[in-house]
Amino acid sequence: MTSRIACTALADRVMDADAAAALIAPGSVVGMSGFTGAGYPKAVPMALARRIEEAHAAGDPFTIKVWTGASTGPELDGALAKAKGIDFRLPYNSDPIAREQINSGEMNYFDMHLSQVAPMAWQGFLGPLDTALIEVTAILPDGSLVPSSSIGNNKTWLDRADKVILEVNRWQNPALEGMHDVYYGTALPPHRVPIPLIRPDDRIGQPTLRCDPAKVVAVVETDSPDRNQPFKAPDSAAKAIAGHLLDFFGHEVAMGRLPRSLLPIQSGVGNIANAVLAGLLDSPFEPMTSYTEVLQDGMLDLLAAGKLRMASATAFSLSPEAAHALNADMARFRDRIILRPQEISNHPELVRRLGCIAMNGMVEADIYGNVNSTHVMGSRIQNGIGGSGDFARNAYISIFMAPSTAKGGAISTIVPQVSHVDHIDQDVQVVVTEQGLADLRGLAPKQRARLVIEKCVHPDFRGMLADYYERALRNSYGKHSPSLLDEALSWHQRFVRTGSMRA
Repeated sequence: MTSRIACTALADRVMDADAAAALIAPGSVVGMSGFTGAGYPKAVPMALARRIEEAHAAGDPFTIKVWTGASTGPELDGALAKAKGIDFRLPYNSDPIAREQINSGEMNYFDMHLSQVAPMAWQGFLGPLDTALIEVTAILPDGSLVPSSSIGNNKTWLDRADKVILEVNRWQNPALEGMHDVYYGTALPPHRVPIPLIRPDDRIGQPTLRCDPAKVVAVVETDSPDRNQPFKAPDSAAKAIAGHLLDFFGHEVAMGRLPRSLLPIQSGVGNIANAVLAGLLDSPFEPMTSYTEVLQDGMLDLLAAGKLRMASATAFSLSPEAAHALNADMARFRDRIILRPQEISNHPELVRRLGCIAMNGMVEADIYGNVNSTHVMGSRIQNGIGGSGDFARNAYISIFMAPSTAKGGAISTIVPQVSHVDHIDQDVQVVVTEQGLADLRGLAPKQRARLVIEKCVHPDFRGMLADYYERALRNSYGKHSPSLLDEALSWHQRFVRTGSMRA
């Protein structure tokens, strides 16, 4: 027992990772912590992967079903996928080995809106949960748990699981205690009540997770860092996208549609999103707030500079340098960051009531504003929809952004018709590339198409798309959203045949 494990009732359940992994049976459904590479268990999944590999070598089939908060890290998704140990996965994945198995048909994958995972688990549609495997920062004397660098669905997994395995990670800063806000007031219909969160900085729950010590079958001590990946320095396209958005925000403030402090910011993960956040450092907008899923480097910089008054999320997604800086100065940030369960951080009603400005990435958009954020060529999934749909449909302003081309300029990210639709045109208000910004609010489909072609398409593809649109106006079956279905599909088929969308 150490100072991180203060509950005496659990003294006889401290064991190594191999012993804990032996408590997970083949075919089990395991709810694991983790969200965007933060706060996921590391030792027990790797021990379990070794056990699965040994079973397969002996000719014994051994797979499990994995539920998480979102993406995790190589010690979890990567190790188990490499061992061919995952039969079913939800709700979001970014691991490259798991991605290949999903796209080859070896792994079943349920991609879903992140706000819906916990309610669906409680509704029973996902079936029973055998084991919760959760990383925490500490176990307090009463058995309550100090969460780690993410909360995700941990509250639900701990409540729903028959048994619990805890990883207590000494790498996580003990000063995380007090940063979390775990709300236990959610219920299923007909017993739902309003969630009493009025402002992004409201605290409505408790700082720890509840857990019945009698359900805990193993406690494993670890000392391993999160999967903190470096962000690329913003390239010219990312900087141009950021510039267009900052100009847009300035225009909205001047028009009286946004306050000088903007409205709560939601930002997806990635280099472009980080470039936008970096651009806000030198902007006139302050003091800002954030109500989002993840906190990445740019938001820490905004907090440190005093431009961002507070930030609410469910997890961190930091570079190694930012993670080191946060751990070194956790006390400074603790009172200005709130980590919540993802059913709260992504709750559609809260997103709409708070009036979030949602900024998310995309694979492609079509000229009418439909967005594909998950699939390549309509069938190969990249990661998943994540929380973008939770925010996009309910945001005060819904923004999607990407460079205008991909694959070294061989592909236009603006196409006649997206190959897969994640966000319908009614949920997409602003499309931004490095070429420009198209404000689609209040525009009919034909008006949207002309604006997207003018503002967002790369010059190498603008003539092709303008020609397609003019012919669609003449020859399409209907004139509301003119489309030539066979030809729209041929844009994607052309890339499959030749490696380029160019004519």
